[in-house]
Amino acid sequence: MKKLVGIIVLLGIIICIACSNIKADESNPKSKTIAENKVPAKVLSEKFKKYWYSGNAEITSYALEQARYGEIRKGTSVLIFVTEDFLPKEQVKADSQNKKNIPVLKLNATKKFATGIYPYSIMQSTFYPVADNQHAVKVSSSMQEWCGHVYAQLNNREQFEVISHSYFQGEADEEFKIDKTILENELWTKIRINPKELPQGDLNIIPSFEFTRLRHKPIKAYKAKASIVKEEETSTYTINYPELKRTLNITFNNTFPHEIEGWTESFVSGFGSNAKELTTKATKIKRIKSSYWNKNSNKDEVLREELGL
Repeated sequence: MKKLVGIIVLLGIIICIACSNIKADESNPKSKTIAENKVPAKVLSEKFKKYWYSGNAEITSYALEQARYGEIRKGTSVLIFVTEDFLPKEQVKADSQNKKNIPVLKLNATKKFATGIYPYSIMQSTFYPVADNQHAVKVSSSMQEWCGHVYAQLNNREQFEVISHSYFQGEADEEFKIDKTILENELWTKIRINPKELPQGDLNIIPSFEFTRLRHKPIKAYKAKASIVKEEETSTYTINYPELKRTLNITFNNTFPHEIEGWTESFVSGFGSNAKELTTKATKIKRIKSSYWNKNSNKDEVLREELGL
């Protein structure tokens, strides 16, 4: 009898251990949030917190020379950097602060230019974790012109989950997953947080969503080579994609907060006999700090004049 009781007790212990292990697995946060290997959070400097958590966004306007259809078009570009709290599961901006939220540095990058009679409007949004050296939580891109509009979105979960909608045949409605690798869109935010962590050498990089849509290229990783050239006041981060015949150069200040002073992008523009290699160029006009979301009255239009817009 004692032997039977001992066996029952032993079985009970084994079951308890097994259940506790199952519970631990079920509590694993990998399900539908960001499935990343956690790394120690960065210790943010007082200088960083003072600049990025002052209640203002950094807004920089640029004079744009955009290559499109084998010609250079005049326009404007604006980079808006601002910190905010992000919900890890829904992957949208949080309405209120919570310790479970992900603090991100958001970049809204816009371009406006015309091709002949009709205008283009492009916006890319990148949400990059401030404290952890991970991939972006989310990237989205939209493009409007008189022929129609396109939209693409990447969510960082167990894999990169991508949805894409377009008015072009063969691109209409797509939904797929790709393995995680470097996102060109996220590198702009990495510059602002810590350019020393920019990846260099032979890499696999997913090009910007703007480029893949303008050139009708699949959203996937391409072989690339990245390098940094440092000068006295600025550095230039270069990414070359041999297969795409494309080179991107981003120039930023060496000292914090590493503002982006301008960029160039060389690639083949145009189709058929009009195709030729051209260089898109963005040159800084003006930079301000502002809580722009509160500047929505007619009297605030003076800020657009200040930005040269």
